[in-house]
Amino acid sequence: MDKENCTAVTDFILLGFSDAPELRVFLFQLYLSIYGVTVWGNLGMIALIQVSSGLHIPMYFFLSHLSFVDFCYSTISTPKMIRLHFHSLKEDRAISFLECTVQFYLFCTFGVTEVILLAVMAYGHFVAICDPLLYMVTMSQNLCVELVSCCYLNGAVCSVIHLCLALQIPSYRSNVINHFFCDLPPLLFLACSDVIVNQLVLYSVAIFYEIITIMVILTSYLFILITVLRMHSTEGKCKAFSTLATVFYTVVIPMVNPLIYSLRNKDVKEALRKVVSFKIFSQRIFS
Repeated sequence: MDKENCTAVTDFILLGFSDAPELRVFLFQLYLSIYGVTVWGNLGMIALIQVSSGLHIPMYFFLSHLSFVDFCYSTISTPKMIRLHFHSLKEDRAISFLECTVQFYLFCTFGVTEVILLAVMAYGHFVAICDPLLYMVTMSQNLCVELVSCCYLNGAVCSVIHLCLALQIPSYRSNVINHFFCDLPPLLFLACSDVIVNQLVLYSVAIFYEIITIMVILTSYLFILITVLRMHSTEGKCKAFSTLATVFYTVVIPMVNPLIYSLRNKDVKEALRKVVSFKIFSQRIFS
């Protein structure tokens, strides 16, 4: 590696996806629309759960945190992405070294948190279907708070490890990142020093959390499927399969999570109807 081209950097330049004006306008409008839906969908979901007493159960407690994590996860990178495709000047694409490290730290934190939270939600659905009579006892408020806290703690600790290792990189061969936000792999690619430890930790942690999460989710839904098949009531089977189908529509795009977990859910739609009806009634009374 050519050490002469290596230097310490104070800022980075993000290239984004394309410099073509027609594509830049399209991407700007696309990302702005997606981010708008993400913000309103997730924050609306959180507000609805808070004001609707019928949704104050463990399932929706976890869902409110999933919506919060999705909102944060998207907000960390998308606004910068929107700005990146709105401006064409190179200086408008600059991001300071501090802002860059904070961005990838938070992105990693909420990314890991969401993965673990999905596993926790799968366990919650397992308890709800396989042991419904003891659901509220098993999934007590203290346990729910502890599980959610562990999700955030795991995400924060994992990100601190990556951050500490990344801050030890003394120099980079370029400050131009061929990406739309500061993620850890592009930074490691530009590093002049040996980053084998960084890469080893990065892939090891990613594989560990993915394996654990997949195992918890698959095991939970396997027991759910066995429980459903053992049900004698046809109505009970249909209801359980309906719930199971809703849960299986988990996607990685934060914009879609509120639609999956809310608009397909009878309780959420009923709570939303009550809130809207109350607002309309109040406007008529005071107008």
